[in-house]
Amino acid sequence: MKQRFRPASLVPSGLMVDEIAIEGDRVVVRARAAVSAGPCPDCGAISRRIQSRYFRRAKDLPLSGRRVELQILVRRFRCDAVLCGRQIFAERFGDSVLAPRARRTDRLDHIVQHLGLALGGRPGASFAARMMLPVSNDTLLRVVRQRARVPSEPLRVIGIDDFAWRRNHRYGTIVCDLERRRPVVLLPDREPATSEAWLRHQSAVHTVARDRGGGYGEAVARALPQAVQVADRWHLMENASRAFLDAVRKSMRQIRGAIGATVINPALLTAAEKLQYDGYLRREETNASVLALWQEGVPIKQIVRRTGHHRQTVRRIVRGERSDVFRPRQSSLEAHLPWLDAQWDAGARNASALWRTMRRNGFRGSLRVVSEWATRRRRAEKADASSLARLPSARTIARLMTTGRDNLSKAETVTIAAIENGVPSLFEAREIVADFHAMIRARQAEPLASWIERASQSLVASLSNGVRREEAAVRAAILSTWSNGQTEGQITRLKLVKRQMYGRGKIDLLQARLIGAT
Repeated sequence: MKQRFRPASLVPSGLMVDEIAIEGDRVVVRARAAVSAGPCPDCGAISRRIQSRYFRRAKDLPLSGRRVELQILVRRFRCDAVLCGRQIFAERFGDSVLAPRARRTDRLDHIVQHLGLALGGRPGASFAARMMLPVSNDTLLRVVRQRARVPSEPLRVIGIDDFAWRRNHRYGTIVCDLERRRPVVLLPDREPATSEAWLRHQSAVHTVARDRGGGYGEAVARALPQAVQVADRWHLMENASRAFLDAVRKSMRQIRGAIGATVINPALLTAAEKLQYDGYLRREETNASVLALWQEGVPIKQIVRRTGHHRQTVRRIVRGERSDVFRPRQSSLEAHLPWLDAQWDAGARNASALWRTMRRNGFRGSLRVVSEWATRRRRAEKADASSLARLPSARTIARLMTTGRDNLSKAETVTIAAIENGVPSLFEAREIVADFHAMIRARQAEPLASWIERASQSLVASLSNGVRREEAAVRAAILSTWSNGQTEGQITRLKLVKRQMYGRGKIDLLQARLIGAT
């Protein structure tokens, strides 16, 4: 059965339509309340005595491509309650229809809020104009702030992590409800005192997932000593991989001796390799001076003051992480090397001609790349190949050592076998890191204590020391179903929202948009 169209369906519930008029690009709807009496806003007494009337204008949802203006007849009632201090009051229509002093209906304000949440200020204002909802960018952001609602449900499982206001300069803190999968609050910094002050009001929290930074762990331990801390599993995996990479960097001298790349003849180097070799010699002088001070017992802070080097540089020297001669990068010639070798063997020795042919076949590199390759090949034919042997970078060696032998070429397999035979401590470190990864993947925490003792005597002792300091959180990370992955995902959303606002993302607006859009 078809329903008849009623004019009252054009206006919010609780209003009656008296007249509808079309004036150019807008629709004017005159309406009034459907009830004959109104409650006093102070005492709640119902009054029917009308003192006067006036029209109140408000915007509503667009109709057929036209803006809609409501002209609502508002009655002023007289309150007859003896003890009420208010004598005359204007009738209310309810916050779900039209809030006091509002210039937009609640349903229109709801659309404006979601435009602000989704698009922000300027993009939202531009899109609203196309929808016949003329609002400014400031109005959009103001509505988002006014209608922001902070979740009030008690928190039991939370994730906490930092985010960058400006990378390497200023950071904030985000807290997420892992059970309901949504952000809860943004804190202005990542100081432990700020997090601790907020956590003290969350007595119902029993599980906290966090990253491996010590600040949040200390704040949780002081504010919620009964809560279980869960370290982030991804960071544990990444820390283990980085520890193995550091072990490879410390062992570069032994690796060079193991694969026979100990002799460097500067006369046989190309121009680019000479630049790297000169930098290596300067680094060796710096390393020697810093290590001499360190062996004398001078603290790192004093070494920094005496030498003027960065604290991180001094730390790397002390840890033996600056001994690599060459630091090669991925070459643009990799895909063309088989063709180049075939042309060279066929007698094509002109680098410029080879480069022009490669350009026609899609090569995007410069002539110098091909010239350097040709120079190296030409000198290799005149000199002993062992004098030109170059050691792969530490990152490349770490990747090859952690890759299955079935996925390596014959030359790579021979290189890794030589490293394993010549540097057994590095092979042991690889096995220790692999066992740690296996523990996390298999969710088995029983071998953790023995693993810590084993790793403390190896090249990855720094990793074992860190795991030992927060053994309970690491054990919970292996066994618990909770993780900080949700928080990392919310940080990605936060970065997107922050960039959309072109620097206007103060913490209250950023929090309102992030929480409101969830």
